[in-house]
Formats: sequence, structure tokens, C-alpha cells
Amino acid sequence: MKIDAHQHFWNYQPARDAWITNEMKVIQKDFLPADIEPLLKKNGIEGCISVQADQSEEETRFLLELSEKNDFIKGVVGWIDLRNEQVRSTLGKFARFKKLKGFRHIVQAEQDDQFLLGKEFCRGIALLENYRFTYDILIKPHQLKSAIRFVEQFPNQLFVIDHMAKPHIKDRTMGDWKKEIHQIGQFENVSCKISGLITEGDWKSWKAPDFKEYIDHVIESFGTDRVMFGSDWPVCLLSGSYDQVCEVVEKNTIHLTPHEKKSLWGLNAHNFYDL
Repeated sequence: MKIDAHQHFWNYQPARDAWITNEMKVIQKDFLPADIEPLLKKNGIEGCISVQADQSEEETRFLLELSEKNDFIKGVVGWIDLRNEQVRSTLGKFARFKKLKGFRHIVQAEQDDQFLLGKEFCRGIALLENYRFTYDILIKPHQLKSAIRFVEQFPNQLFVIDHMAKPHIKDRTMGDWKKEIHQIGQFENVSCKISGLITEGDWKSWKAPDFKEYIDHVIESFGTDRVMFGSDWPVCLLSGSYDQVCEVVEKNTIHLTPHEKKSLWGLNAHNFYDL
């Protein structure tokens, strides 16, 4: 089964979705299951993981409602306030939803580079394993150092790095990202999504080969059993199409064996999110 391990839905609200700036007008509108379903079918993808874009429990419930009405939404990565003193109660409340697979916080937007290491946040993370919930790590390269220290504290918690930690593909540089993504890849409970690629490239002039050294390094660091494809639709529309995202990953992983491709395109996501 081919799985898109990372995409979003929203009913666009300018005030709430202020992160979608005027530079991003193409995604200043609603994106719902009926919009992505034909794209999945066209590319032979049988299901997807819908990931939170707004930090509210309402968002989590919204995605769960969509998943109940659309079988191709195989799992949801939602949001709750992991720093809240009542987090245990909240987790218990959400644990009854079979399609809720884990949680995410938009750490990339936090001013504190040590956010992941906060006492209250880590207290919430420590509870996830009890409910078999995963955690998506959304960070930028400068936050990788603290992410390494973070995952080291939770050897039994399943983590996945979103968008390869957003390397500076547009600038054609790797810097400390290369060393640190390799370091975090040594933790066997940490996976990585090969996603968000074309939005990290030059929006107007990227070419498929631009991404090869980054994809190669992630696969080398995590191995073919801990990487998964994600489209990051509809955010990917800022710099291309769903088809182009698939094509970029296909072209840059052509050297993989059939089993390795099966793992990347679905098996790993299936296992990680317990679909």
C-alpha cells in the first residue's frame, strides 16, 4: 500500500491562518478531502496521514471528523497542549479515536531554541508511549541540536522528523544539518519524512537533481526502513504540483531496490503509524 505520510486540510480563515501570507496566495483557500482524493488515485496512492496545521484541539477534532467520512484518510496527527497540567486527562479522552495516531507542535515557529527540552513539554511527551501515540518533530536546522538531546531522553517513544528538518536546499548548503541529521538518525526510534522538498528549493527554478544529495543523506542516515514519503500538500502548491512532488522523489530514489521503494512509499508509514 502506498501512503502519503504528510498532508493537510483546512477551511481557510485569514485571522487564524496568518502564517499563509500574501506571498502564498495560491493556498489562501479551503483544501478538503475531495481536492486531494483524485491526486492520490492518479499517483497510485491508497491512503494518507493528515497532519495538523493549527494548534488547537478543534483542529484535531476537525481532522478526525474528516477521517471518519473518508476511508482514504488512514491516520491523523493532531495537536493538544502537551504542557498543560491536565494533559493526561486529554490524552485519555482522545485515545478512543482509532485513527488518531499521534501529535505535533509547530516547534519551528518557537523563538526558544530549547523549546523541546522544556520541563512541562517533556512531561507531556513522557505520557505518549502509554497510549502508543507517535510524535512528529517539526523543526528547522538550527533546532536540531536540541532535538538530538530531546529524543535521547525518550528511547521508547516513536518520533519522526518532518520535512527532513528543512535543510537550506535553495541555498545549496548543508552546514551543520548534515552532521546533525546523521546524529539524530542513529536513534532507532526516530524516523524521517522525505517531504516538504520543493518548498525548501527555489520556488521558481528548482530542478529534480537539486534535492538528490539531501535525500541521499537522509536515507544514508536513517536507512531505508525509517524513511517515508510525504507530499506536504497543499503547501507544496507554492512551488509545484502534487505530481511533481511524486516525480522528484521517484527520480531521486531510482537506485533503490523494489523492497526499499515499497518501504519508502508506504510500508514504513504503515508500520510507524500502525495503520
